[in-house]
Amino acid sequence: MEYRKIGETYYVRMDRDDEIIEKILEICRKESIPSAIFSGIGGCKSTELQVFKPDSGCFETEKIEGMLELVSLNGNVVSADDGQLFHHTHAMFTFKKDGHHEMAGGHLKSTTVLYTAEIELRPTIGGTIGRKSDPETGTGFWNFK
Repeated sequence: MEYRKIGETYYVRMDRDDEIIEKILEICRKESIPSAIFSGIGGCKSTELQVFKPDSGCFETEKIEGMLELVSLNGNVVSADDGQLFHHTHAMFTFKKDGHHEMAGGHLKSTTVLYTAEIELRPTIGGTIGRKSDPETGTGFWNFK
């Protein structure tokens, strides 16, 4: 991974075997970024996508491997009161299966780069977005401090 700050935005190039979410959180910790939004594209070799099931209160996870085109990555990073960072990320992938183009998307738990990914990381300016827990779903939501 390599990144540069240009203006107020970080431009990140991920390399083979980088796990995208892990690296985004690593940059936020290193650069003291408590909240941000990000987007990106790339080529990945594995992913874990999730869908929240309200009736059970759980996430259903699907693992996909192979040549995965990351056609859309959108997410945010927020911090809890104790400074711990959390992400909320959605992604869409295309891939070939049995000779046909397929698509899969949803909440992104993790994804590993095959050859490269290009990410734009934009810290919040003039304030911080926190995280509050929702006891009904067990997930977190934005908390404006």
